[in-house]
Amino acid sequence: MQSPPTTLKMMHATMRLPYRVSQVRTFLSASLLTSLLIGSSACVYRIPIQQGNFLDTKDIEQVSKGMTPAQVRYLLGTPMIADPFTKDRWDYVYYLKTTQMRTPEQRHFVVYFEQGIVSRIEQLDSSKP
Repeated sequence: MQSPPTTLKMMHATMRLPYRVSQVRTFLSASLLTSLLIGSSACVYRIPIQQGNFLDTKDIEQVSKGMTPAQVRYLLGTPMIADPFTKDRWDYVYYLKTTQMRTPEQRHFVVYFEQGIVSRIEQLDSSKP
């Protein structure tokens, strides 16, 4: 009487094996599909890099010869680069790099003073750093 249950157990085990294999295959294909979807849709977020003084064109156009340092500071803010050797030169530098931009936006505006008033203005804009 021992042989029928053993045969039945073996038969039952062989019948369940394809079900387990198909279950494992389904799980593996679902996890592979999920990882592919997540991997293809997920992008690495890169923060925009913004440095320096943002100089609006209307503010730059208002700077003129004969202005005092206080008036320039009121219009443009504190200069980005303070040169300890040349106190009569103020450099305003702005740099912006976002993921959508191929080349960063860079602006460089220089104000020269002589005897406490603006004597010369230079705008050294370039698209490449």
